[in-house]
Amino acid sequence: MADNQKTEPKMSMNPRIEKDRQLILSAKEKGRLATTGAYLRLSGPGWLQSAITLGGGSLSSSLYLGVLVGFTFMWLQPLAMILGVVMLSAIAYVSLSTGQRPFRAINEHVNPVLGWGWLIASMMANLVWSMPQFALGTAAMQQNLFSNTIGVEVMGDPWGKIIAGCILLAISITIVMLYSISGWGVKVFEIIVKCMVGMIVFCFFGVVFKLSLKGALDWGAIFHGLIPNFGLVSRPADTLMPFIQAVDAKFQDFWTTLIVSQQRDVMISAAATAVGINMTFLLPYSMLRKGWDKTFRGLAIFDLSTGLFIPYILTTGCVVIAAASQFHAVPSTGFLGELDAQGQPIKLAANLVASYNDLMEQRLKYEVGAEVFGSLSADEKKQQIAALEESLSQSEKEMAAMVVKRDAFNLANSLVPLVGESSRYFFGIGVTGMALGAITMLMLINGLVVCEMFNLPPKGWPQRLGCLMVSVGVLGPFFWNDAKLWLAMPTSVFAMVLLPIAYISFYMLMNQKSLLGDNLPRGGKRVAWNTMMALAVVGTAFLSIYDILTRGAVLRQAGIVVLIAFTSLAVIVHFARRKGKKA
Repeated sequence: MADNQKTEPKMSMNPRIEKDRQLILSAKEKGRLATTGAYLRLSGPGWLQSAITLGGGSLSSSLYLGVLVGFTFMWLQPLAMILGVVMLSAIAYVSLSTGQRPFRAINEHVNPVLGWGWLIASMMANLVWSMPQFALGTAAMQQNLFSNTIGVEVMGDPWGKIIAGCILLAISITIVMLYSISGWGVKVFEIIVKCMVGMIVFCFFGVVFKLSLKGALDWGAIFHGLIPNFGLVSRPADTLMPFIQAVDAKFQDFWTTLIVSQQRDVMISAAATAVGINMTFLLPYSMLRKGWDKTFRGLAIFDLSTGLFIPYILTTGCVVIAAASQFHAVPSTGFLGELDAQGQPIKLAANLVASYNDLMEQRLKYEVGAEVFGSLSADEKKQQIAALEESLSQSEKEMAAMVVKRDAFNLANSLVPLVGESSRYFFGIGVTGMALGAITMLMLINGLVVCEMFNLPPKGWPQRLGCLMVSVGVLGPFFWNDAKLWLAMPTSVFAMVLLPIAYISFYMLMNQKSLLGDNLPRGGKRVAWNTMMALAVVGTAFLSIYDILTRGAVLRQAGIVVLIAFTSLAVIVHFARRKGKKA
């Protein structure tokens, strides 16, 4: 009984928390409908998770998923999020059952190497991934929201980036500082976040709704895409096969391999962006900050299902649908010599040039061989690529124009003939909201990480200073492309290595009798929890290993070294602690 009493969380004497507790208890006595109403009224932390996951990563992976495979993978992101919600629910269950902060619980009951690795990886992710969010929000404001209103002379570079970055930074800091104020500040913060998430969903849903009214969507194919199909891991989408077969036979293998490789990459990216390692840090601390305990466990799962799962699948699904309807198996305009209404050649979108050049470089490498290609000088490569572009057959030009990487701004422009100029503003507001929500949540998480690092309460100036560290991301619009190789790649590898290890830590916490006591799930519930958590662990482990193995040689080797070194250190500390306890 001593262990059970030790792990039982103390009931809060905060009048607001006691009022919420009584609301839940009385609602449960009245039935399911009343309980749902109470849960809707009290929800909050799940919406914070939506704000962080609905960022640039989810947007880009959803968009290119639609470009490459159309509606075929509508099932992928919901499945990935289901597994993510299961793991987050387990984290919430442990935290609310014990009242202990998970970082301390992992260090004490599992392994301090895992705990510190989880904390450091979360901080790295917060600081590095703030840069592309600022870059995304700045681009949306420059290209979609204010270019026609204020004028290019004001929103052009560099002042356009400076103005937009300062606006995003000022709004994010103002919102996140509310969270450092206990009570009403947290409540206002959550209301603002709910509004931002709702705005994001509304904007992208509105675009799909307009497309549907125009008869531009095949809803039969969309619903069919919800049925899992793992065949595209090894073959191109059926809709692309006629175009591949039209290519000269000796180059069909190149395009097949390229498309399959890109399909795998975007599948991994789409699944990996569902739940990031810093999201696992945010959830338990945001719930404990609100004073929740074991009475609120049902609310926590409901909150994740409604505040995270539903907005995520609606937003990413709408992006996939819009992108697939406009871009899948459709060559990008400007690559095939198209003419505008005045008979002039249509100019290429500037952001597509680098992607097209990369395709041409890969195609040349395939034709001349890797060894010969590697021996060419930079000038020789440029000359041969230019000659290749001139000699490329029409069918191969079409293939390249189909798989070139388009972004949200290309999609917004492509929708103008169908849904009018409003599509630019829908996408501009939606993308800006995504960036703003993600920046705000990265600030919030980093404030919590800093407090936990120094074992301080998550409030006051330590938390505020931790939040302000993320302001470094405002440099993203200026330096992100140059910094990506040196910052994003190593951070991504480290975070992907740590995510399954973090999941394993939570899996072990969920089965710790010494920690959970009488709250340890039993019987069928324990089997269900362990089965679902095991699937999540296996899924993230696969993503992690694949991510490492498909990197460049340097990062691949670094990832393998990090994985082996981290695992070895964790094993050494584990046995050292056991030996110390026996002594």
